[in-house]
Amino acid sequence: MKYYIVIPAHNEEAFLEETLRSLSVQTLQPKKVIIVNDNSSDGTEKIIDTFCNKYNTYLKLNTSSSKEHLPGSKVINAFRKGLALLDDEYDFIVKLDADLILPKNYFETIASVFNENKNIGLAGGFVYELDSNNEWTLNHPMNKKHVRGAFKAYSKACFKSIDGLRNAMGWDTVDELLAQYHGFEIKTLDELRVKHLRPTGKAYNAKAKLMQGEAMYAMDYGFLLTSIASLKMALKQKNTKTFYHNMKGFFKAKANKLQKMVSPEEGKFIRKLRWKGIKGKIIA
Repeated sequence: MKYYIVIPAHNEEAFLEETLRSLSVQTLQPKKVIIVNDNSSDGTEKIIDTFCNKYNTYLKLNTSSSKEHLPGSKVINAFRKGLALLDDEYDFIVKLDADLILPKNYFETIASVFNENKNIGLAGGFVYELDSNNEWTLNHPMNKKHVRGAFKAYSKACFKSIDGLRNAMGWDTVDELLAQYHGFEIKTLDELRVKHLRPTGKAYNAKAKLMQGEAMYAMDYGFLLTSIASLKMALKQKNTKTFYHNMKGFFKAKANKLQKMVSPEEGKFIRKLRWKGIKGKIIA
């Protein structure tokens, strides 16, 4: 199968070389790789140039954006700029972070998943991070059916159906909800263990703390679902402030009449899907 990759990269000098090295030894190689150098002030561009000179399928795009590392908008804006350089001659497309080490068979396995089941629209492995004992351990705070935003792979049919990625916090949740709205399945693979070189969220700006609640409002969760999801997050993170910040963000978005990421019909489906998941866990 033919696939393209877009890698947004902002000041990734410490990690990018290892990511691109792991990509260059994949058993199934990408047809095109767009590396978006997003306003980097370190040695990121030099690393990109090295790989672009070595592999003719790699292409650099320099772009400028805010220096603030806020989740959602910055990375997706960079992704969209890279995507604009690509044609539609692909079977699946990948949004990949610049701080990962992929197993050699990662994309060969993803290709097999899409090839064997046309109903699967989104697929990925699992994130592993170094713990205090210097061991690679699973870091997956969400439902195991969720594919982390660090390595999203979409079939072309699914990507087109959901109209690409939203440039806002919550993009890597609403994409899966909309995929299901359009009848696609999500597949996660335990055997695909991706090493994440930077702990999740470490580079995010302090302003990001209210954005999760804003995202829940934009995904049309409503008050009750937002409260339940925020409480669950707070318990998992063992941080009561998470609940407070989420709800503050939700009410801020509501007061400002923040534009929703979904249509009323999609919002109704999302709420129904979320309630179904909650009831399933209670019954189980």
